[in-house]
Amino acid sequence: MTKRVLLAAPRGYCAGVDRAVIAVEKALEHYGPPIYVRKEIVHNKHVVATLAARGAVFVEETDEVPEGERVVFSAHGVSPAVHRSAAERRLLTIDATCPLVTKVHKEAVRFADADLDILLIGHTGHEEVEGTAGEAPEHIQVVNSPDDVDDVVVRDPDKVVWLSQTTLSVDETMETVRRLRERFPNLQDPPSDDICYATQNRQVAVKKMAPECDLVVVVGSANSSNSVRLVEVALDAGARASHRIDTAAEIDPAWVEGATTVGVTSGASVPEILVRDVLDRLAELGFGEVSEVRTATEDLMFSLPRELRADLKAAGKDDAHGRRAPASTH
Repeated sequence: MTKRVLLAAPRGYCAGVDRAVIAVEKALEHYGPPIYVRKEIVHNKHVVATLAARGAVFVEETDEVPEGERVVFSAHGVSPAVHRSAAERRLLTIDATCPLVTKVHKEAVRFADADLDILLIGHTGHEEVEGTAGEAPEHIQVVNSPDDVDDVVVRDPDKVVWLSQTTLSVDETMETVRRLRERFPNLQDPPSDDICYATQNRQVAVKKMAPECDLVVVVGSANSSNSVRLVEVALDAGARASHRIDTAAEIDPAWVEGATTVGVTSGASVPEILVRDVLDRLAELGFGEVSEVRTATEDLMFSLPRELRADLKAAGKDDAHGRRAPASTH
């Protein structure tokens, strides 16, 4: 019986992650280490360790950065309070917030200015949610799941709007919205879907291949919301089993005993090298035939953060874009 791997496409790095990682790399090249980074630049152990080895210093808060030094804000975004704290310490900031997260921040400000109650669908404690909620804390309450809907309290049921974290499960988010609308029939929608194109695309690819898979392996770190969601999406879509791993070394041979089809995908903060290691490990376990399951082609690129772009241009190194390349087959 043929043992095969179905390789999801799109997978791995999205444009926002690519931009953030390149921002730290170019800052290290241009200014020299140390370059401080508030929180993990993206939620991936390998990426953080690689950048740390090159001179990036990861801190939890801006007050850990020496006055006057340069700090990069992560792709997940920060609240206005963090910007103020950095300014008070005279820090030189590079804001690597994903432009799609920035869009949600601007929506939050606009809806708060209109005096609406904002229901932010997302996970309490996630950096992106903290950053968005910090734009208008008196107007925003976080709704973690459909089960939280009954606990929502608003001032005026006719002046309510929903927003969402960009890395959620599309299906669960829409179920939360459905339940919110049952409670608040005049619930307003954001002008466009907040869940990012890359999160949606990776979920669609997994949904397509999952029904054929005895196992779906998701490469991604435990604190990567979109990676964790991919495991849930795979199981909901019919995969017999699904596991999230950081590296190929975590694959348990027992997972593939009796299996004929293994699906492989990776979260939006995962470099392709980690996926290739997984394919090599699966080949050792007898799964050498790899077929790509493509449901979309991504060609979006974001310019580097404004502050960094200006300094590179002044130095004659005007490289406005990242190195976005579509994930390819093994």
